Amino acid sequence: MEWFAQVLVTISSMGPWAPVLFIVAYVVASIVLAPAFLLTVAAGAIFGLWRGTLLVLISKVIGSSVVFGLASPLSRSRLMRWVDRDARVAAVRRAVADDGLWVMFLLRLSPVVPFVLLNYGLALSGVRYRNFLVALVGTLPTIVMYVYYGRIVGDVAKIAAGVAPVRGPEYYVLLVGGLIATVMATTSITRASKRAFDNARRAL
Repeated sequence: MEWFAQVLVTISSMGPWAPVLFIVAYVVASIVLAPAFLLTVAAGAIFGLWRGTLLVLISKVIGSSVVFGLASPLSRSRLMRWVDRDARVAAVRRAVADDGLWVMFLLRLSPVVPFVLLNYGLALSGVRYRNFLVALVGTLPTIVMYVYYGRIVGDVAKIAAGVAPVRGPEYYVLLVGGLIATVMATTSITRASKRAFDNARRAL
């Protein structure tokens, strides 16, 4: 984490180049599965609420798109075909792909799966890029909240050191809402995968 903390401090000292470096750092974090959450919080301290929110959203779109471009071709690879030999796994992958937009939106609202991991998981499921991109709208409530927290802390060095802001009622409202979205997403995937599994079994 020391190198990541140094990245945050460096971005805050770059002046006019800070937004560019921030976006680059976010994209790299998305690719290498680094804790992009800290960058989201730091955006509030460095750029303020609205500018920070916009930069994080742009960074998420670019970072997610790069990950999709890297991982999506693997969804049709020999390895994934081998994984799909298990009918249950294949059914789940088809369920996510077929009901993609709604399920992805719910998963993006969920606090359970980290953003950077979810990018790879969804891309490997064979979802459509358009749905993958549109579902990023589900990250907006979390973006605004954590950028706001960063604005409250106001010191990127403290954020880099792991100092967390006091969590107000809005945090728990978002957490409960995210957990409800997780349950709904799980239910949707379960039902869709059962339909896919039953259809595959009838086709045999």
